[in-house]
Amino acid sequence: MDFSVFFQPAFSGGGIYLDWVLSGIKWTLLVSILSWIIAFTAGSVLGVLRTTQLTVLRAPAAVYVEVFRNVPLLVQMFIWYFVLPEIVPKSMGDWLKTRMPMPEFWNAVLCLGFYTASRVAEQVRSGIQSIPKGQTEAGLAMGLTRLQVYRHVLLPMAYRIIIPPLTSEFLTIFKNSSVALTIGVLELTAQARQISEYTFRTFEVFTVATVVYVLITLTVTVAMRELEKKVRVPGYIGSAGK
Repeated sequence: MDFSVFFQPAFSGGGIYLDWVLSGIKWTLLVSILSWIIAFTAGSVLGVLRTTQLTVLRAPAAVYVEVFRNVPLLVQMFIWYFVLPEIVPKSMGDWLKTRMPMPEFWNAVLCLGFYTASRVAEQVRSGIQSIPKGQTEAGLAMGLTRLQVYRHVLLPMAYRIIIPPLTSEFLTIFKNSSVALTIGVLELTAQARQISEYTFRTFEVFTVATVVYVLITLTVTVAMRELEKKVRVPGYIGSAGK
């Protein structure tokens, strides 16, 4: 094993191969964090809609979850990047293909975000439905509107309950970011492949990439575990073994 390969001059672009690794880490973090913002926001809205009593709101949310959750992520990535520009109005399609800044990056973010939103929605729905109905009835009896009950009673409790599964989804989004290499995003896995092809040091390169992924996920796990300890609800998920 020769890890000095990372300090050799890069094949192109100047610098050394370690710079390629650092660039890959940067794009992995950007894709993952921006995707998570979309996933958490859209997933929260969808999760709430899935628990409403209005079929006109609940049904579209259910269709979204089933479609996005059951179509492979790789297929969705290709649809966002190759198919979507061809089915939208021509002016918008031309902008998506030729004038949109960093189209590979933003398509990867949107695809991964909306895909993960379907999974987050199910976590939020399960969190809300795990709360006894008496809390909703008590809120309504106090004069709160149903929207206020969601805002002040159900969601604060639900989010605290579902921190463990949300942590799992957050970790998954980092791992799924590697799929972005299929449309040209030079994230960590893509950079590792490039370095491997130029240097033939496959074992060393992917060992480093693996260590980076493990460090990222361990950092997230430790941080979320500490958050869970601070906000856990006695008697609910996450409080066992305290």
